[in-house]
Amino acid sequence: MSALRIPRRMAASDLPSAVPGVWHADSLGAGLQLTQPSGYALLDAQLPGGGWPVGALSEVLQPSPGWHEWQLVLPALAQAVASRDGAVVGVAPPYEPFGPVLQARGLTAQRLCLVQAEGASALWAAEQALRCRDVMAVMAWLPQVQPAALRRLQLAAAQHQQLLWVFRPVAAAPQASPALLRLQVQAPTPQVLREHAAQGDGVPFPAMQVQILKRRGPPLMHGLCLPGCHPRLAQELAAQAARQRAVHEAAHGMAAVAPQAPVVVPGAGVAATHPFAGPEGRGRALDRTAVATVGG
Repeated sequence: MSALRIPRRMAASDLPSAVPGVWHADSLGAGLQLTQPSGYALLDAQLPGGGWPVGALSEVLQPSPGWHEWQLVLPALAQAVASRDGAVVGVAPPYEPFGPVLQARGLTAQRLCLVQAEGASALWAAEQALRCRDVMAVMAWLPQVQPAALRRLQLAAAQHQQLLWVFRPVAAAPQASPALLRLQVQAPTPQVLREHAAQGDGVPFPAMQVQILKRRGPPLMHGLCLPGCHPRLAQELAAQAARQRAVHEAAHGMAAVAPQAPVVVPGAGVAATHPFAGPEGRGRALDRTAVATVGG
């Protein structure tokens, strides 16, 4: 009686490195999903395929509505509208975006449709927008949406290969999500700032910290610091902060200290607490001053 042959167990490293349809969990799932570059090289390097997934759900969690949504997705939207037809639909935005800033960044009013709705009506509007062939991308603020409803949005986005972002509060992080990509956006913590300073990395001013909670690939153990506004506006804010420090030092004869008082951008109509501003008190999602700095 011949002995039974037991096949040798194979480790993932024994498998061919490139097999169609096979993804190694220790590497980014590049090539398995159509993507749209985010406009941030640092972020694209950590996203499977090098950008936002097209035809799939990207979920963004944030401490409060109106944090950094437009700054995060606007570079990708500008590239997308320049290369193909279709409207961008914003469902239940918490703040009205300032049109001239969007236009200066490449998203004209003719390509943008905003829908004011709440609760079930907002979910219905988002799903209907995704089922429209003339819609290229959907941004939806759905704080109370359930996983089953997210799956419907995911399927609708896949049907017409659209970009889809759903914005939810940080409290939703423990909940299950069908999102292919899940990010958390917040102001950088003092620890993150110290780590970047120790590594000699320049931290953009102001900045947003992006943590990748879920992606097709290995976990990312550290957050990414991305610009919190347009670079030219950031330069003006940094220059104003430097002038205030100089005045403070001259008046008190003290060493340079990062100011904690509000920094008011002339003409913006927004008081932003230095060094990282929050959305409190904003009537619009984008600062008016950006019209001069971005458009000029």
